[in-house]
Amino acid sequence: MFRKLIPLLALAVASTAQAQGRCIRAYGTPACNTDTIKAVFAKTGWRTVSLNQITFRVAEPEKEGAFYAALMGWKLRSEDAKRVVMDAGDWGTVIFRRVPADSFAVPAPAAAAAADSTGGRGGRGGRGGPREPVRAVVEGFGFDIEPWNAKTVKAELEKRGMTPIADNDGKGFESFHVKDLDGWDLQIGNGQGWAKARRTSPANAKSAAPAPFASTGWNTVWLDHFSYGATNYKASVSFYMNLLGWGSTYDEGSQNELMIGDVGDIIIRGSNPLDPAFGQGRGRAGGSIDHISFGISPWDTDGVVAELEKRGLPHTIDTSDGMEIHAAMFKSYHTRTPNGYNLQISYNTHDTRLNLAVAVNPRRPGNK
Repeated sequence: MFRKLIPLLALAVASTAQAQGRCIRAYGTPACNTDTIKAVFAKTGWRTVSLNQITFRVAEPEKEGAFYAALMGWKLRSEDAKRVVMDAGDWGTVIFRRVPADSFAVPAPAAAAAADSTGGRGGRGGRGGPREPVRAVVEGFGFDIEPWNAKTVKAELEKRGMTPIADNDGKGFESFHVKDLDGWDLQIGNGQGWAKARRTSPANAKSAAPAPFASTGWNTVWLDHFSYGATNYKASVSFYMNLLGWGSTYDEGSQNELMIGDVGDIIIRGSNPLDPAFGQGRGRAGGSIDHISFGISPWDTDGVVAELEKRGLPHTIDTSDGMEIHAAMFKSYHTRTPNGYNLQISYNTHDTRLNLAVAVNPRRPGNK
């Protein structure tokens, strides 16, 4: 099995620069200024206590749901003509909302060919043939906070320049939708929605879609990270830290990994407002999640590859710091879902959550 991994090592190195952030080799330069900026607003004092939902727009939600059930051990909560709702372990709910296939942008042929040849994030590492069109896009997420008082929460959001829109179910769940600095849909709730459902009622619905392959037996145990693109990553980091109480790991100069309480992590990436070239076209499109990494159990570095290959799934290595995967501090693989989404499978759990941050920290010995 180890020999099968060797051809992928070069692909892991090729993807390292994008995975770790562009400033790890240029830390402290003018383009990678890690100085702090003025807070976008005052802290609310709230803390994030649970994930309510992650919502995707998907062309074929049943296929997507069956795939995650077989590969990642997710449980089906409900399925109808409009959406598929699944439990990712006991800590998260994922909603696949049906939309027309022609509502997704078609990539230019040159861009698609380049993505297929890189083997990095967004590529297929030369395995599995040409990449299928991407017909699954994350469109929003929601978190539950404490303390909760709907009137107070609304007032605090308005005080910070947001326009909260109430979204309540009449059965105890209360929430507001707001837009972040890039117009991203953020739901802030009281914990009585999907989080309560996960605690009180089992997800045991039956899908109309057949399983695409035999179950791996894996369980999804951790939200390793969202990869969130921001127009101004420092401002977005300030927004989420001060609004929802998320904690910082380190500022690399082009990204910052935040800890979402005990829920999981998020890497906020984008242009640096302190870069002399800020605003001149370099950086990511704001308000997008290009991939999500989920931690699984049990983890076996070679065994994960074996299971992916057994099911004919394309895969690339991502250690983020370019280390050989067996020796790396952070271990993961990327694959593609039936609707083309970039799924990252990681060995990280709550107890090892900082391994990725430490592995790519430019101040770590060996990263200078």
